Amino acid sequence: MSEPSLSVCVYCASSSKIEPSFLEQAHRLGEALADRQWRLVYGAGSSGLMGQVADGALTKGGSVVGIIPRFMMELEWNHPHIGETVVTTTMHERKQIMIDRADAFVTLPGGTGTLEEVTECLSFKRLGLHNKPVALANWGGYYDPLIEQLNRTIDDGFLAEGFRGMFESFSDLEGLLAFLESPTPWTNPIH
Repeated sequence: MSEPSLSVCVYCASSSKIEPSFLEQAHRLGEALADRQWRLVYGAGSSGLMGQVADGALTKGGSVVGIIPRFMMELEWNHPHIGETVVTTTMHERKQIMIDRADAFVTLPGGTGTLEEVTECLSFKRLGLHNKPVALANWGGYYDPLIEQLNRTIDDGFLAEGFRGMFESFSDLEGLLAFLESPTPWTNPIH
């Protein structure tokens, strides 16, 4: 198999007690990444959306890299069948390696950890530490409140108008994949 042309970091939940359609869509995303010979970079979990996106990629022979802190490995939260597992000392190190190893970011529905990851990713993009595409999988309108809040930061003057294009939101997998194939260019207004 040839080297993947794109590494896509997927931020997502490890909870399995969620709407089953989210689990199905995560599995489809993993399959789609593998079909395109794109590498999945994610948090190395085996349950919830994490497990489904990895399993989807693995069922199609995809390249999967998991980044996980040691304490989670000791709790056996890691997926045992992925191709590469990077064990970190801290959560901060985990997030930095995920950003460094990715060419693009997709955020699936999730809780506080997922929200922290995507907002840190956007903060780094805002500061000019990367200029990689960021997409929200806004399945079932899950991220409508977050999008509203991010727009309010601009409307209320906390961010300049030019930051409105830092990310894209998609309600369907096809639109999200098209964005990853040909992302909308964004120019950081602080540079």
